[in-house]
Amino acid sequence: MVSNRCKLAVREELKKLGLHFTPVELGEVEIMENITMQQREQIKAGLHLSGLELMDDKKAMLIEKIKNVIVEMVHYTDDVIKVNFSDFLSEKLNHDYTYMANLFSEVQGTTIEQFIISHKIERIKELIIYGELNITEIAWKMNYSSVAHLSNQF
Repeated sequence: MVSNRCKLAVREELKKLGLHFTPVELGEVEIMENITMQQREQIKAGLHLSGLELMDDKKAMLIEKIKNVIVEMVHYTDDVIKVNFSDFLSEKLNHDYTYMANLFSEVQGTTIEQFIISHKIERIKELIIYGELNITEIAWKMNYSSVAHLSNQF
C-alpha cells in the first residue's frame, strides 16, 4: 500500500463499512474496533476489486513490508539514498536482517539485494527520462560510487 491510489482504495472500502481506522504507512491500516467475519469478507472483496489483497499470513505481511519500505525509499524519497539497506530494513521493521533476507529469498525466489537493484534500475530509468539530472548526479543520488558502477548494474 505504497501508492496514493492504493491508500485511497483502502480508505474508501473502510469508510463504506463505517469503520474507524488509523492509516499506517507500509501497507498497514489499523481498524479501531473489532470487525465481524462478514465485514472482513466485504473488505477483502472490495480490495480485490481494486487489485489489492487482505493479508493474514505474518510471513507474507513481513515480505510485503520489506517490499514497501524498499519501493518507498527508492521511488518516493527525494533524498539521496545514503543508507545501508540491511541496517535500514532491520531498524524500520524491527527484525533481524538475516531472517528477513532468508525468508524473502525463500518466498520470492530472489534476494532482497536483487529486488533493491531492480527497483533502483527502474528509478534510474525514470530519472534519465525526466532529464532533470545528469548521469553523474543520478549515480550520486542513487548511492553508486561512480557512473561506471551505475552502468554495470544495467
